Amino acid sequence: MSRAIYAFSGDPITFGHIDIIERAVKVFDDLIVGIGANPNKKYLFSLEERELMAKNALADLKNVQVVSFRGLLVDYAYENNIPTIIRGIRNSQDFNFELMLFQIGESQKMKIDTFFIPARQELAHISSSAAKELQIEQGLIHEYVPLFTKQKIEETLSNQYIIGLTGEIGVGKTYICEKMKECSEKVGINVHAIDIDKISREMLENHGEPVYVGLRESIIEEFGIEIKNSNGFINTKALGKIIFGDLEKLNRFNYIIYKPLLLRLRRELYGKKGVILLVSDLILESEMAYLCNNNIILVTADKRAQLRRLKEREYTEEQFRTRMASQYTTAKKERLIKSRIAGEKQGQLYKIDNSAPGNIGKIKELFNNLLAGFGLAGNSRCPQPAQPEEK
Repeated sequence: MSRAIYAFSGDPITFGHIDIIERAVKVFDDLIVGIGANPNKKYLFSLEERELMAKNALADLKNVQVVSFRGLLVDYAYENNIPTIIRGIRNSQDFNFELMLFQIGESQKMKIDTFFIPARQELAHISSSAAKELQIEQGLIHEYVPLFTKQKIEETLSNQYIIGLTGEIGVGKTYICEKMKECSEKVGINVHAIDIDKISREMLENHGEPVYVGLRESIIEEFGIEIKNSNGFINTKALGKIIFGDLEKLNRFNYIIYKPLLLRLRRELYGKKGVILLVSDLILESEMAYLCNNNIILVTADKRAQLRRLKEREYTEEQFRTRMASQYTTAKKERLIKSRIAGEKQGQLYKIDNSAPGNIGKIKELFNNLLAGFGLAGNSRCPQPAQPEEK
């Protein structure tokens, strides 16, 4: 049986590492993934955390064993009868460094060979340090690391515990947010609610930067001059009548607005610490579940309660039916959430029925479950709300 070891710090594991490992298992019968522990190196994550992230990312590879080790890699390989070391190479700088390590290993006369695997071109820019630097500036890292790892980076570097809050129109998402904030104040934890749909409206009605001017021009060109106000901004009510009555047009709108929306959302996230609720009817429809790492609160309500709330907001029954037709049903939302969690081995679904008023007990239970899911119950790591100064 051919054996090899691929060793790295795993601080954290990235898609670049995973690709090298997946290619190596096609060559070797038994692959050891070694997480190195260098006492002279400062790591973001503990050895146990790095090992956990690697095991989660590689769980589907049956002939891979994740271990941690200390000391020289060639010593570990020799002691465990592993004749070959795998090294990933992204560029010439990597090659020169890895060649030096190979030659140092050769000097120990253990007869351990090295097998170099070049990074794929589309992954050569990915590194653990790049993922961490991006997170510090609230960049997007879902194409750098698996979602399980992404969540750990957000928690450790930014003190952000992100969860989506979604549901059909009129289920009372705003009410749930308000009550969860009240719960948070009683236990001393920061909770922020970011309304993604509100961010979308603000881009259409307010912002004057060139990218948003161009965005509005593209939307007017796509959906007609009748949605343009005299000041050059967009009449969102007129636009809503067009896109919420036609799923194809709604999908087209979501595609046009997607990149600018992500930029505004990242700006909203910047500097916020604690539990962050990303609120939107369309998290799943807009393919944005990765932003909250598939951790989602699904709010439900019966149709009578939905219609009653929308009438209070001066919706007609016809408008209610039109908006409902443009969204996934609760059942479909739930199926998609569960499918994503299973497929990406990451996430948690929380459900709450908000049909009847006065359901404070259910909301408290939801909030406590949420804290437990993030490991925040009794955890001082989550930022506390600022206390008012004494006069």
